[in-house]
Amino acid sequence: MKYYIILIFSVLVFSSCSENKAADTNAVANKPVTPQYQLAVVKKAGVTTILKLPAQLAAYQEVSIFPKVNGYVKTVLVDIGSKVSKGTLLMVLEAPELEQASLEAKEKYERAKADYSIDQEHYQRLVEASKTPGAISPLDLSTIKAKMEADNALCSAENANWQMQQTMMGYLKVTAPFSGVITERNVHPGALVSAEEKTIPMLELKQVDLLRLQVDIPEGIAGTLNDKDSIAFYTSAFPGKKMIGVISRKSDNINEQYRSERMEIDVVNKDGSLAPGMYADIVLQSKGNNNGLSVPKSSVVTSTERKYVLVMKKGKITKIDVSTGNETLDNIEVYGQLQSGDSVITNANDEISETAQ
Repeated sequence: MKYYIILIFSVLVFSSCSENKAADTNAVANKPVTPQYQLAVVKKAGVTTILKLPAQLAAYQEVSIFPKVNGYVKTVLVDIGSKVSKGTLLMVLEAPELEQASLEAKEKYERAKADYSIDQEHYQRLVEASKTPGAISPLDLSTIKAKMEADNALCSAENANWQMQQTMMGYLKVTAPFSGVITERNVHPGALVSAEEKTIPMLELKQVDLLRLQVDIPEGIAGTLNDKDSIAFYTSAFPGKKMIGVISRKSDNINEQYRSERMEIDVVNKDGSLAPGMYADIVLQSKGNNNGLSVPKSSVVTSTERKYVLVMKKGKITKIDVSTGNETLDNIEVYGQLQSGDSVITNANDEISETAQ
């Protein structure tokens, strides 16, 4: 009998403990769980990054040479690849009409000059004769003076016309406006060229001893670069060969479509190893903005509507809109209503909601 009493008491005690344990478990399950997030501190520092940007080499100067006057190609003294100096004779054209017009203009000028000389001598003699009272009437004197002045004006006009014809004749000799290389030739002796139809140039001339390396820099980085900054670049023509140039010109204009600024780097090419049109890769080290803030890259959430970070302050989560700058595999520059020392959630995502304030 005693055994049964002890057994019943043990069962009651066990049942009571189980009920208490179950009640404690339910209480824990019903208690709201506060998510735990890993935080990072916002730092005031620019993010240094290395960028690889596409670029292209262009001639420092280039010109398409078209005829200034109508005529026939008489002689072509250069061909593709010809190296020429400034003032070198490239081509000779012939235009019989221009030659005839020049001869006629010269004859008219010589005739007008002779008439003016006769009138001038006649006038001087009348002036001398008019010193004798009654020998020459004032009307005759003024008449010959007017004729002399008219012939003088005609002489000047004919001289200007002759000089213009001489200038037009000078266009029959085509010379190089600067030193460079002929990169294109589209005419041969006997071809008729027209000054009105400027579709295909007779010759193409490019300066290649000095080249322009043209590159479009993203606007977020362009502001950190200055004239005379050194830039390293590589070309596909010489794999692995590092070349150095300096920033020579900045356009000071942002392309609205690509949000970039055009910059040019002067590249000395005395040996002629590089050529206009070659592609190159710019290797650019961006120092970052000293006024920027740095956070882990995983802290920035990018949605279809906004870009933001989640700031944790006094247990409350707030979404702060930011814009971004330089970035590496780990960190990224951000700009917004943040302060150095703020705590942001790392590994953030758009499923994390703000806490009610």
